[in-house]
Amino acid sequence: MARPLRFRYSPSSWSEQDVRHDILQPLRSNIGARAVAPRFGIGADWETHRFEMQNGDVALFARNGQEAYWMGNTETPSSLWKTDKFGWEEVPYHVSRWTQRELLATLHETDPWLADYPHISWFFLPVFMSKDGRESTRAFFRQHAAGFPDAGRRETTRFFEEFLATGVLDEYRNVMAGKLGTSDHVDRVRMSAAMGEFIAAKILSDAAYAVTPEIEVTTGHSLDFRAKNGETNVLVEVTRPQPPKNRSASGPVAAVRETAETKTNGQLAEHGGGAVLFVDCSSFRDDTWNAIRAEQPDVPHRPAVVYRARPNGRIEGYRKGAVPLELEGAIDLLD
Repeated sequence: MARPLRFRYSPSSWSEQDVRHDILQPLRSNIGARAVAPRFGIGADWETHRFEMQNGDVALFARNGQEAYWMGNTETPSSLWKTDKFGWEEVPYHVSRWTQRELLATLHETDPWLADYPHISWFFLPVFMSKDGRESTRAFFRQHAAGFPDAGRRETTRFFEEFLATGVLDEYRNVMAGKLGTSDHVDRVRMSAAMGEFIAAKILSDAAYAVTPEIEVTTGHSLDFRAKNGETNVLVEVTRPQPPKNRSASGPVAAVRETAETKTNGQLAEHGGGAVLFVDCSSFRDDTWNAIRAEQPDVPHRPAVVYRARPNGRIEGYRKGAVPLELEGAIDLLD
């Protein structure tokens, strides 16, 4: 499975002839590539190339006489096989900006509805335009409401659009967008769990905490977030139970307990305590959440927060144990 889109870097001088011989010709022979005019200018002293394939793949190449950058959701020409890979923030600004404009235009051409959500489009561009995951990741938002039950794509996409527009996770785009994955099929359970981390980040941000994802701990594991605010410095791990009909648990209460137990006996046990467990029940429909809401079942790990978000922005839940986070401004607390 291919990873989210990254740049390949060539520390060499490329001429127009080199591009035609070493890139266009092999791609034309293998997958029917053709060179087309780039849609946008790049500025500075860069020359740009755009290649489109018969199967819908696209590739971009920028060169300045001393170095060059390649990005594509297609096969890589052999002339670039041994080149190093770099993230979007690690390449020259002109190259990154031009590539982004080219790919966003292509994305909105194939999925015009996403043009109404510029932050979603930008943030998830590395997976929305990836080689293997471009169909599945877009379909997850379009057909599966980004993991929310009983909701439409417009309201759920707007929910995440409004959060991402705050810029809280901009610095961590590569790692967070990659959580959605680049599988060639929609895995709603796994993808919903990934979006659960965005909901957790929203809760922490709404509660006025600075959020940093993927915190390495001494056990060699990573916990999902660090939340900081003044003297508060708390690690947070997120888990998202599946609705009972999708698992062997006999009901919603058992689903919450079993999922929390799995996380408690895994990463949190090896971590040795001190982290807050967020149990995100946003995949639960009203009836199953109401059972949790009424009983407020305990979970094997403390401190913990059990909650459900809805795409209208309302998040309600309850706490177990002494939660060292002030969440009243982000969650309607039932306890």
